[in-house]
Amino acid sequence: MPSRAVLESSRRSGKKVTHRSAQDKVLANLPLTTKGPHRALSVCLVVVALLCAAPAFAADAKVGAKPTIPDPNLEPLPAGSNIKVDVELVLVSVTVTDPMNRLVTGLGKEYFKVFEDKAEQEITQFGMEDAPLSLGLVFDASSSMGHKMSKAREAVAQFLKTSNPEDEFLLVQFNNRPELITNFTDRIEEIQNRLTFTQSKGRTALLDAVYLAITQMKEAKHTKKALLVISDGGDNSSRYTEREIKRLVREADVQIYAIGIFEPISSRGRTPEELNGPSLLAEIAEQTGGRQFPVENLNELPDVAAKIGVELRNQYVLGYVPTNQDKDGRWRRMKVDIKKIRGMPRLNSHYRQGYYAPTR
Repeated sequence: MPSRAVLESSRRSGKKVTHRSAQDKVLANLPLTTKGPHRALSVCLVVVALLCAAPAFAADAKVGAKPTIPDPNLEPLPAGSNIKVDVELVLVSVTVTDPMNRLVTGLGKEYFKVFEDKAEQEITQFGMEDAPLSLGLVFDASSSMGHKMSKAREAVAQFLKTSNPEDEFLLVQFNNRPELITNFTDRIEEIQNRLTFTQSKGRTALLDAVYLAITQMKEAKHTKKALLVISDGGDNSSRYTEREIKRLVREADVQIYAIGIFEPISSRGRTPEELNGPSLLAEIAEQTGGRQFPVENLNELPDVAAKIGVELRNQYVLGYVPTNQDKDGRWRRMKVDIKKIRGMPRLNSHYRQGYYAPTR
């Protein structure tokens, strides 16, 4: 029997949508063969998710598909909610995929379990959300990007097509050093026009570019924040170290996705930085609940970028009041499990690894 992927997306204008949870509707929608520094009272965490296979999403993903039917029995999410943490409530964004890395929607609350520091938590709020997004594009303009520039620009254009009217974007470009090209704007043509004149030259200050983009996120007007990094190799020109950036992204309320444009492993002449590129991007992204998509075929770039946009619009949001109410500023590790559905392969959940508790 052929497999069916449940791939749904939305270009809605920032309205949250809860969905059905009846088991018969769930089974009808599942694939047949698949599988901040510490904040005083509140810390925002954007948790999205992605596994590290680039073109593994089903090719039949459709932007603008009809959303799932709201379930009137579910408690509505707070307006504009993203992932927020305060002394009362934790909201966790979760992406669910099948073993072929395809999005799975239509699951009800009963299929999820949430743990904090190994203690199971009661899910008190549940839904799906497509809130307005503040996104930073981090674009590699180093010399090695030369012949890849055209497809990389096309990838950005495809990603922007998945945006909502209320979204805002900024552009950070980097080679020897990072540069803020465009501050937050809702005019996507401005981003595209600036990239038209980008020329490849110099070395690769990837870590410094991530630092600059995250610091600029302090000016974002939306609570849901993310970065999309497009680069073809590791870092060889930054002042900040990997350890410093990994600490920064762990504390920040910004979710990071990365498209790594890598030469095939069999290629000769790859520098140590290029060999380290895939693991560097993957580790940075996964800290935040995002993931890296490695791409070897340039023709896949636009499609991969569009699918990242779709995934940003299709997250479950789980809310719970933590049993540990201490305001100790400590790291709280989270875990989200998906219950096994009879006759189905086990599904995968992707989410931020944890959060820092508020301080007194």
